[in-house]
Parts: sequence; C-alpha cells; structure tokens
Amino acid sequence: MPLSRRDFVNRSTLLGAGVLIAGNAEVLATAPGAIAAPAGGEAPAGRGAPTALGYGPLVADPKGVLALPEGFGYRIITQTGRTTLVTGESTPSNHDGTAAFPGRHGATLLVNNHELKGARANWPHPVPLLAGHVYDPAAAGGCTVVEVRDHGRSVREWVGIAGTSTNCAGGATPWGTWLSGEETEDRAGQNGMTKDHGYIFEVDPYDQDANRDPKPVKAFGRYPHEAAVVDPHRGHVLLTEDAAGPNGLLYRWTPPAGFHHGRGRLRTLADDAGVLEAFKCFDSRGKLVDDLSRATRIGTTYGVDWVKVPDRDARTVSVRKQFKDGEVTRSRKLEGMWWGDNGVYFVASYARDESPVQHDGQVWFYSPSRRTLTLRVLLGVNKDVWADHGNFDGPDNITVSPHGGLVIAEDGEGVQHLFGTTDDGRTFPIARNEYNLGTAEKPEFSEFTGVTFSADGRTLFANIQEPGIMLAVTGPWHRVHRR
Repeated sequence: MPLSRRDFVNRSTLLGAGVLIAGNAEVLATAPGAIAAPAGGEAPAGRGAPTALGYGPLVADPKGVLALPEGFGYRIITQTGRTTLVTGESTPSNHDGTAAFPGRHGATLLVNNHELKGARANWPHPVPLLAGHVYDPAAAGGCTVVEVRDHGRSVREWVGIAGTSTNCAGGATPWGTWLSGEETEDRAGQNGMTKDHGYIFEVDPYDQDANRDPKPVKAFGRYPHEAAVVDPHRGHVLLTEDAAGPNGLLYRWTPPAGFHHGRGRLRTLADDAGVLEAFKCFDSRGKLVDDLSRATRIGTTYGVDWVKVPDRDARTVSVRKQFKDGEVTRSRKLEGMWWGDNGVYFVASYARDESPVQHDGQVWFYSPSRRTLTLRVLLGVNKDVWADHGNFDGPDNITVSPHGGLVIAEDGEGVQHLFGTTDDGRTFPIARNEYNLGTAEKPEFSEFTGVTFSADGRTLFANIQEPGIMLAVTGPWHRVHRR
C-alpha cells in the first residue's frame, strides 16, 4: 500500500531518531576517505592496513585527455571536428546525456544527446538535418547513434533525430529506446525557432525508420527537461526539471487506463493523455518541505505526495510557475536520474541563488513503493575549485554502477571529474578531465556528461561536453574498494 501523509507522520513519530529531519545545521560534505585506524594506530583485527576508497589515485595522462587510476585505460570513440558520421558530416558538438544498449554480435549502441541551443547558424557543428528525421529545421540539436565494436576500434555514427534544441539529459526505457529531453522553453518565433520546444522525444537505436517524423511526447509536459526514468513496475515516468525563477520541480506522469508501454507506443498518446503531477514533500511532522536544499544531513527522509499540473503544455505560464508557494517542493538544478534498487536516484546539482540553503550537490533516492525520498549523497560548498583533493561539486549525469554504488559526472567549477559513491554517501575519484583543465587565471574547463555502462559492465562510456568527445573507459571495475 502507498504511504499516506498520516502514515508517514505516525511512523516517523514512533521511530523518533530513525527519521532525520532537515534543520539549519551546517551542510556536511562527503569526501574520499579511508578506513580510519582506531586510537593507538592499530588497524582493526583481521582487516589489515587501511584501504582507500575507490580505485586508487588518478595518474596524469601523457596525452592530456583523461587521468585514470592505475590499470585503467581509455579510447576516444567520437570527437567533434575529427570523426565523421556515415553521411560524411562532422560529429556534432556538445555531447551530453547518453545511454548504452546491447547491439548485435557484441556491439554496443549508444544514443548521444547534443546540447545545442537555438539556431543552427550559432554552431559550427550542429546535428545534420537528415531527411525525414527533422522536427524543426531551424534548431541545431538532436541525437546521434554510435555503434561501437571491437572495444572501440570500429565505430559508426549516424543521426537519430535532428531539429531539436538543447538536448540535455534523458533516460533509457525498459523496451530499449532513449527519451531525450529538451532543456528549453523556447516557443516558435523565439531564438530563431519555427516550432515550440521543451519536450521529450523518443529515439530508437535499433530502428532508424522508427525515428522518422520526430514527434514530441507532449503528454510529458513542456518545460526545461533534464532526465526521464520509466518505473518498470508501475509504468510511471519520472522527469526532472532544470530551471530557476522559481526553482524547478520533479514530475511524475501516470499513463491512462489501459495503456501499455512498448516500442512505438508513446507516439500513440494524445497530447493530454494520462496525468502529469509535481511532487510535494513533507517531513515527519507533516510539514511541507518547500525546497530540497533544506536537507542538511545524509539519511534525511521525506514523505512524497503528488499535485496535478494544471496546464502541462504551458500555453501561457511556465509549468513550475503554475504552483503557488506551499503547494509543491522545489529544487535548484534537478538534473541526472537513473533507475536502480527498485527506485529512482536523481541529482540536485547545486543550491545557490534562490535556494534557502547552499550546497554543491545532492543525490536523492525516491522509493515508489514507500513514497519516500531519502538523501543519499550531500556535497558541501566547494571553496577551492582549482584544487584536486576530492572536493567534488556540481553532480549532473548519473548512473547506477553494476559493480556497486553510483557513478556521477561532475559539472561544477574548476577541476572536473567522474566520481563514484558508496552506499553510505562517501565519494571517490574515477577520472579527471585533462583535455581542457584550465586554471584559475585561464578557466577552460568543460563538464563531464553521459556516464553509462555497457550491458556487460566492462566499459564505462562518458563524454567531455566541449568540444564534444565520447570516451570508452576500461579496467578492473570489480576492484573497487568500498571501505
């Protein structure tokens, strides 16, 4: 049975300290660590010397692309201006959200977003306008499909869809397609666009014909989309919004009665099909939580309700602005999201500006069966962004590792990483961007995006967004130390 607000409050009262309530305490930062020896300096009996978290220190890359732990290696799969599509054009720039799908004969198929906002003339390497696969011929963004064979020695890339804008994150579906989200609210006539934008589009990596005549899934709403996750048990679709003025929302779409997910089924939905709702969290006293930044301790748990969106297509007012204070829970920079452990992990990249409390990253876990939200990772404000000592900030794209824990792409300030987390919220480095590392005097850094593992768990794919580099990282992934 779903957890009601009354049940949550009653259970929280009984548990007492078992449910943490966010207060105004100083934000606690997670960081890389080791097993601390007890007083006297002796290691715990039977466990030997302290063991560092993760895979060990990062080793500088003589080629100046990617620093990795010892024993790991990488291969460049695509690179804007250097690799080409099967039709001869350059790989588009600004790689973002990515998902991997098993291909035939051991191949991997990757659907790669290209976060290109606005008119095509603004970008030297837009997504080519492949005939029959274009939504808005004025828009620069879209998705490509990358086929990788022989551990990256053989690569083919082609256009999935084109003519979309600001394709940021998205999500893989249980039926083997990709949901690509437009992080924009541009209407026809704005920024050179000829059609309305701010939608989710479905891309099929296996069937190019299925991608013809791209159709937005308007039932999911029109707003600055980030990630999308399908609950494989209930059919709900969870969606994050990256927006400010006011801060964005987490949404849930419930399918109409009798609807069954599957290949090509989203195209059949009416624009107002199902129910789109925004989330509303409450603490153990039943009090509304107005903003997720108020959670200052790992383990903080909230109950979750859902409130219907009045006008999902935002014909006159942005969706997030249709709610008054006290009606919903907001958060700055709701970004990456991934299904795992029978629930949804999602990221609040940072909290500044309009947020009640400042932090540099949260990872939350939503349990649909319990209708609870629990803070799993919390990053304090990073005051030294050019130092490289585990002070991560700005988590963005996220994936659940088949080897345990999470892998997160950093989109913060200064030095940029891929980093991992343990089940108890501690963090450790996996890779460092050395391609455009920059300095405080000459900042040239670019975010990591698109973290996703191959189906066999042997390869981690990730992108450096600018200029646009897709990387395949291999190594002893099973070797991770969690203590």
